[in-house]
Amino acid sequence: MGRRFLLGLLCCLAGTAFAAPAASPAPPHKAYLSLIIDDLGQNLPRDRRVLALPGPVTTAIMPDTPHAAEFAREAHRAGKLVMLHMPMDPATGPFAWHPELPIEELGKRLDAAFAAVPYTSGINNHMGSRMTAQPQAMAWLMANLQQRHKFFVDSRTSAQTVAAAEAQKIGLASVSRDVFLDDERTEAAIARQLQTAIDLARRQGSAVMIGHPYPQTLTVLERELPKLKAQGVEWIDIKSMISLRSNRAMVGHGKDGVYR
Repeated sequence: MGRRFLLGLLCCLAGTAFAAPAASPAPPHKAYLSLIIDDLGQNLPRDRRVLALPGPVTTAIMPDTPHAAEFAREAHRAGKLVMLHMPMDPATGPFAWHPELPIEELGKRLDAAFAAVPYTSGINNHMGSRMTAQPQAMAWLMANLQQRHKFFVDSRTSAQTVAAAEAQKIGLASVSRDVFLDDERTEAAIARQLQTAIDLARRQGSAVMIGHPYPQTLTVLERELPKLKAQGVEWIDIKSMISLRSNRAMVGHGKDGVYR
């Protein structure tokens, strides 16, 4: 009995000694988020809530707003990136681009828009579902932005956009929007869209969000953005996102890194 017990104990010890180590959990994927707030320059008290958001929010300022230049200066002083939020058809107004306009007129409107919004590092389109589908105009825009040393963010207001594809062809620093936060202006819907962006960032490594200075959007962002780090999500500015993605299209925008 004693001998059998001893043999059993030795077998157990041997099995323990040579058992394969438990597999360590896979390290979590890095998840990066960038946030752009559009349509700024209309209302200073409202827009200043955007500047108070923690982290590297990018401010997209419309040139035809009463406080465009003043707010651009405030955003720059606050250390926020400034973008020109360029009106494009079906948007209207003195700066808006339309498909029927000659390139010379498009250039004049772009020059005037940049003059109206100081400290810009790049641009994104305001509306633009018709305009961003125009290959010739988009190719001209990307070449012009390259000369100005500006980046481009495709807001992707239409599935027919060729803007990011034209930027990619010439190697212009650019990136495309993944998630609109506030097509539905309720706190519950905006919180769901934010979670959609977080989930997407975890799957593909990064996500670009665009929102607007609606009270509901800002309330959700003020509440949720401070929690990102604890969730393993890193918030980076749009320039860093462009560098991270290296001008490659995400799965939702193209195939094998090429915009379609």
